[in-house]
Amino acid sequence: MAAKAPTSKAQSSPSPGADAFLPMSAADMKARGWSELDVLLVTGDAYIDHPSFGVALLGRLLEREGWRVGILAQPDWHSADPFRAMGRPRLFAGVSGGAMDSMVSSYTARRRFRHRDMYSPGGEGGKRPDRAVLVYANRLREAFPGLPIVLGGVEASLRRFAHYDYWQDKLRRSWLLDAKADLLVYGHGEGLIQELARRLHHWHRKGADRQRLTRVLGGLRGTVVHRPATETPPQPHLDLPSWEEVRQDKKAFMKAALILERESNPLNAPLLRQQFGDRAVWAYPPQESLSSVEFDDSHELPYTRRPHPSYQEKIPAWETIKFSLANTRGCFGGCTFCAITLHQGRKVVSRSEASILREVEQIKQLPGFTGTLSDVGGPTANMYRMACSRPEVEAVCKRTSCIHPKICKLLDTDHRAQIDLLRRLRQVEGVKKVFVASGVRYDLANRSPEYIEELAAHHVGGQISVAPESTDPAVLQLMKKPGIKEYERFEAAFRRASEKAGKEQYLIPYFIASHPGATEDGMEKQAQWLQAHGYRLQQVQDFTPTPMTLATAMYYSGFGPDLKPIPVAKGEKARQRQKDWLRYHDPESRKRLGLEPEKKRHPKGRRRQKGRRFPV
Repeated sequence: MAAKAPTSKAQSSPSPGADAFLPMSAADMKARGWSELDVLLVTGDAYIDHPSFGVALLGRLLEREGWRVGILAQPDWHSADPFRAMGRPRLFAGVSGGAMDSMVSSYTARRRFRHRDMYSPGGEGGKRPDRAVLVYANRLREAFPGLPIVLGGVEASLRRFAHYDYWQDKLRRSWLLDAKADLLVYGHGEGLIQELARRLHHWHRKGADRQRLTRVLGGLRGTVVHRPATETPPQPHLDLPSWEEVRQDKKAFMKAALILERESNPLNAPLLRQQFGDRAVWAYPPQESLSSVEFDDSHELPYTRRPHPSYQEKIPAWETIKFSLANTRGCFGGCTFCAITLHQGRKVVSRSEASILREVEQIKQLPGFTGTLSDVGGPTANMYRMACSRPEVEAVCKRTSCIHPKICKLLDTDHRAQIDLLRRLRQVEGVKKVFVASGVRYDLANRSPEYIEELAAHHVGGQISVAPESTDPAVLQLMKKPGIKEYERFEAAFRRASEKAGKEQYLIPYFIASHPGATEDGMEKQAQWLQAHGYRLQQVQDFTPTPMTLATAMYYSGFGPDLKPIPVAKGEKARQRQKDWLRYHDPESRKRLGLEPEKKRHPKGRRRQKGRRFPV
């Protein structure tokens, strides 16, 4: 049984009150009567005290158990001095690059610097370093020699093994080794952060012996440690192709990616080991998913639900989510280009209706709330309360997607719970409108005509996002996405439901250019499909290879999941041509493709088709 948290100054001092943020400075610590921290959390994002932001959530969990927690948000990394601002923490420092990977935050798919950062005050880019986790860990070691350093968040999670760095165009080692950290936490840290604090508290009391730290931190699910390559794990394990093998053989790298994808079910995954010369990293099996009770609990801590008052400018990410509700975590889709399942897991965890309604009452008290809930959803809009109907089968299942190549017959796809939730939210006093802005998984929605009608009648603000991604069957297979006919079914049903509700509403489809497997011939056919359906895309996603996704392994290796060669568009010119086909109507795109200029269209800029209208 885990030891209880100690009585600390945080517990013995008066409550800081509902409007108190976690300390960000020595002055904040003094206001709480603290002379030192137990835990310092460093993040590449601005500090927003809201459960949608991982560092705030973890800090509040630790605070509840009596630990003294400080947050160092977007520190100046050019020297170690800013990292010393609140003094040496007693137990450990936790490091996160932020809610997004720092390279994705800072660079486009063309490797061009982004001048806008959604998680920074004023949306200003450049507030975090490249590969922020490594830089922050290095500065912490410089500032506090010997202090235990724990890596976490999406950036560290997706670099726990050998991985491809698109921005350097080369393979890199596990960041646990490159950061010279003591532990890497992958996935979400709620189930771990408190246990880490307890273990390190007792380690510290017994002398803080670095030799003993390895044993103290070992054996925790959802963590990665490093050991001598000659040491054998004390539990069943599976070896990935080594660093030396994946550097020499791209097919070996693809094999490693396939193992990582397959061995992701926390109910049956073994320990995974990968050797790097004379060291090896061990990834213990993933943590089991949170229960609904735990999920509710983490969202009902005493957050102020707003950015720290030291910020003078608005933070775009906060402005986007401040009147929204998260009802799920995780995704069982398993799309190969997406990092969500690798980080949050394939099991969908849902909050209770009662907890969501309590959060609505808090949102209603926020300044600027006018009665509109901007979104109710999660990674996917319509997976609320969906789960495997046979737990005994789920315990041994090795499927990498519950809905590809077809929806598993054991998956409960009933939309009734989310229909009831949306109806209940519409009845809350003071709530005038409830929107669903998260992407709808249309192959699931097609199983519930009632959900589509409810969506179109009450929860669409003129347009809604869907993500067919491609029309090419071969590419869709590599993506683990449904065929385009499934999208067309949803398109027709949504149009009928909108007409029934007396509303003119649009689908906003997302498509990806340059995904592994895509060819120029296939992109031309996709352009023909878009033209036939009246779509004139203004924004197109350009495939960005992010660490550890299966699609990135395909991009780097040139092999598909069957280990056979696939076409991959690399280089500026090839990638631009694929993007140009998706924007076939744009004069510059047509010029680059060698196409004749389009004939003059409707003066208002719309192309109209009989029976339906589409955005230009």
